[in-house]
Amino acid sequence: MTKLEQIRAAESRLLLTTYDRNPILFVKGEGVYLEDEKGARYLDLLSGIGVNALGYGHPVIEEAIAKQSRALIHISNLYYHEGQAELALRLTERTGLDRAFFCNSGTEAWEGALKLARAYAGLRRSEGAQTGTTIGTKFLALEQSFHGRTFGSVSTTYKAKYREPFGPVVPGVEFVRFNDVNDLRAKFSNEVCAILVEAIQGEGGIRPLTQEFFAEARALANSTGALLIVDEIQAGMGRTGKWCGYQHYGIQPDITTLAKPLAGGLPLGAVLCTEEVARVMHAGMHGTTFGGGPLACAVAIAVIDTIEKDGLLAHATETGDYFQQQLRSLAKCHESIVDVRGKGLMLAAEVDSAELGKLVVAEMLKRRILINCTSDTVLRFLPPFIVEKVHVDKAIAALDEIFTEQAGHTAPVAAVPSAGGHERG
Repeated sequence: MTKLEQIRAAESRLLLTTYDRNPILFVKGEGVYLEDEKGARYLDLLSGIGVNALGYGHPVIEEAIAKQSRALIHISNLYYHEGQAELALRLTERTGLDRAFFCNSGTEAWEGALKLARAYAGLRRSEGAQTGTTIGTKFLALEQSFHGRTFGSVSTTYKAKYREPFGPVVPGVEFVRFNDVNDLRAKFSNEVCAILVEAIQGEGGIRPLTQEFFAEARALANSTGALLIVDEIQAGMGRTGKWCGYQHYGIQPDITTLAKPLAGGLPLGAVLCTEEVARVMHAGMHGTTFGGGPLACAVAIAVIDTIEKDGLLAHATETGDYFQQQLRSLAKCHESIVDVRGKGLMLAAEVDSAELGKLVVAEMLKRRILINCTSDTVLRFLPPFIVEKVHVDKAIAALDEIFTEQAGHTAPVAAVPSAGGHERG
């Protein structure tokens, strides 16, 4: 029995069956590549579902982990350490918000944002008691949204398969049709305490908000004192070429959430909010044991500094634009690709059937290239920020071959131009 077979057998006896894993045992990684136990290398265009922004084995991350682990790994949030304020400063400066709370994951960050919104609405009701100002407790979320797996997060997540097995979920959530301004207006009222959006939906299929819808959400929230909360867990930290996806729209939220690439692969999430919202919070209302620990903060600081020092925001824009252009060229040659969309290095190619989406992922895996399919038909690409055009060319050539084979041709129908150059990692 191979090591992989031993692990699979052990997991089948010992773990909850929450994952339908691919039969590959990865043992190490370098740059944009993962290596299995047999030494085969795989081009990773998913980066741990958007986590490994700097790829694998990045010396800056290794150095930060080694240095901080020799000093202090964990300390209770009852005491101070050097990392939280320094990291909060970096994040608030780059997002335009004022205060931060650190937790362990994206779904925890979203839970914190929801709690802030409900608490802030309560404060507003209390302050407005003499003037008749009212604001409710209802959340407006979007169809196709995904915000996480904990109870509040899953309650604001659209797809029934995520919610219904755990019902009844948290009440007071209504879903608005995606990018439908009229539906948003019809469902908004002074009963709403917050409008919940992703600037670019991730799990929902890499779907960007329209400028009109986003602006209307901001205007409606302003009209009653409700909050606009933007989930940047997948789109944030530079993936779209800006620190947050909402910065492409020139619209500022009251609260945003970050996680995934924030600490270079270590668990860390953040809730960021305005000074106005922050005044609702006082000691004891919310907390965490592990969130914002010294090790995670030290690595997050190193990640942010490296993104800036190495010009990776501009690189994500340039390489992402090239990737999207190549996908569009591919779509012109293969009618089964029905749409290409995204921003920076958060990209999608939608195909015309769930069966084809599943097949393409499997065929890419055979060619040792990692992608996934979300919302059944959306091929999702979330490569590390250090990905180069030569890696894009490799992926496009493989996709072209797969789509050609599925169309019944014997040779590629698209001669996709190469960017040339050399791999960086």
